[in-house]
Amino acid sequence: MLRMSRSRRALPLCSVLALLVFTPAAPLAAPQASNPSGSHVSLSGAASQAKSEAGFVPLFDGQTLDGWTMVDKHGDGYAVKANMIYCAKGGGGKLLTEREYGDFVFRFEFRMPKEGSNNGVGIRAPLEGDAAYVGMEIQILDEAAALSGKWGQLRDAQYHGSIYDVVPAKRGAMKPAGEWNREEIVARGRQITVTLNDKVIVDANLDDVKDPEKLAKHPGLQRTRGHIGFLGHNDYIEFRNIRIKEL
Repeated sequence: MLRMSRSRRALPLCSVLALLVFTPAAPLAAPQASNPSGSHVSLSGAASQAKSEAGFVPLFDGQTLDGWTMVDKHGDGYAVKANMIYCAKGGGGKLLTEREYGDFVFRFEFRMPKEGSNNGVGIRAPLEGDAAYVGMEIQILDEAAALSGKWGQLRDAQYHGSIYDVVPAKRGAMKPAGEWNREEIVARGRQITVTLNDKVIVDANLDDVKDPEKLAKHPGLQRTRGHIGFLGHNDYIEFRNIRIKEL
């Protein structure tokens, strides 16, 4: 709340009116976590954002990888700088939470270099094994680079936001490489919802997956609990504002 300091002498009415007319209002500064781009946020919008963040706890302290465990590290793996977790170029592996989660809302931001990146978010995954199959992987992949053929001919369920190789995501919500993207993953029972930059790109009930080959290849679809984390594939990428709300 802004507090006005008291004056020792009352100002004349005409002076008060002059101040009200000619003194410009100071802009409201939006908190970084709610408005990372630094753009103006209305009071009603800020209140709505604050309410939507109720119950969330940070998974990253901005300085260390406390609370995370590195599995199958290669290259320089993951590290921290400037309040961000980054996957080193030519490195990766699985950076997973030490805790397991069942139903949750997971929010984070990511930024890729101009050439794009390939990464992923493992959910309900065990520590060992390929999270895309023994758990679930929500794909992280630069859309423009993918469409240009950087990673060859992709199947629909290999584009960003897809439940990897199971449920395809809608396209068109990703910002250009070099800009920060906001993502939310909600796991509530059998329902998995992925929202990118305020656009829902996946809203799937896992019980609707009936293909016997997919079910056999992805036993992790049946898991109800596991670790959450980032799945590096040798490309540089940055993450920040990582938080979770258990349901």
